[in-house]
Amino acid sequence: MSEAAIPSTKPFLIRAIYEWCMDSGFTPYMSVVVDASTRVPMEHVRNGEIVLNIGPLAANKLQLGNEFVELQARFGGIAREIFVPIAAVSAVYARENGRGMSFDSDQRQATTFAPEGVALVSPAPAESVGVPADKPTPTDTPPDIPPRPSGKPTLRRIK
Repeated sequence: MSEAAIPSTKPFLIRAIYEWCMDSGFTPYMSVVVDASTRVPMEHVRNGEIVLNIGPLAANKLQLGNEFVELQARFGGIAREIFVPIAAVSAVYARENGRGMSFDSDQRQATTFAPEGVALVSPAPAESVGVPADKPTPTDTPPDIPPRPSGKPTLRRIK
């Protein structure tokens, strides 16, 4: 079988970590790098990334496919349709202990915003794709994006 014909293991690993979380009584979370192909509430995107609770109490109509993840979730009490290509998933983990799996995201693009609110696609800053802080950041990174702390993804609850 040629290298191009071998299917990616990423969607299978995402489903496996999801099932492990569910079997262990944990809440599965998914970290997504937002780019032009993702459909998420942009007002909840921070540093080109969004963290989604994909557990059954938070996600409705969850489909963990080989090419994309699709679900319906509430943001501020409003049901929203979420569409995430598998390539945009940067991690799947349990909220309670942070155990799970992160994925390589070096060829992904993040969405940055112009002052008028127009979405522009540009290369993702090194901080938003998991590059260690001791590595130099690209010179074309806008100065108004604060550096992302290294380590596992975190979720800030807003009530």
